[in-house]
Amino acid sequence: MSTQNKNTAANTAPIAENKKAAFNYYFEERHECGLVLQGWEVKALRAGKAQITEGYVVIRDGELFLIGCLISPLRSTSSHLPADSARTRKLLMHKAEIQRLIGKVEQKGFTLVPLNLHWKNGSVKCEIALAKGKAGHDKRDTLKEREGKREVERAMKQRQR
Repeated sequence: MSTQNKNTAANTAPIAENKKAAFNYYFEERHECGLVLQGWEVKALRAGKAQITEGYVVIRDGELFLIGCLISPLRSTSSHLPADSARTRKLLMHKAEIQRLIGKVEQKGFTLVPLNLHWKNGSVKCEIALAKGKAGHDKRDTLKEREGKREVERAMKQRQR
């Protein structure tokens, strides 16, 4: 395998995923946006030291910000610049897309949720979704469906033996 193939495979790999989001929300639209990072954060992301399960996106002054995303600093991080693992990070999108999202988020029940962080052509990208929250009974239905699928898979596995 050539080095180019190795690099492209590493570029598409997810860094962190928010698996809780699919359980708590219905996704209406998905968008990919850039992320403003410091140098130590990029190194930590390459090492896989990120967590976005508690993260959310807010809109301030017509700009998108990612809050609650934890990027743990490496031990080799420079000590002359303090590393804040839970700092607010700016998301980069075209202004027209942001304006359209603002209009939809102002509707009742919609929010912006980060789904994953991934590499794309050497840059870190964040996939966000315009989402609507699930009610408690919807979450129970999701759990019942998941359990039913597991039982069917177990039965099929037993039958194959």
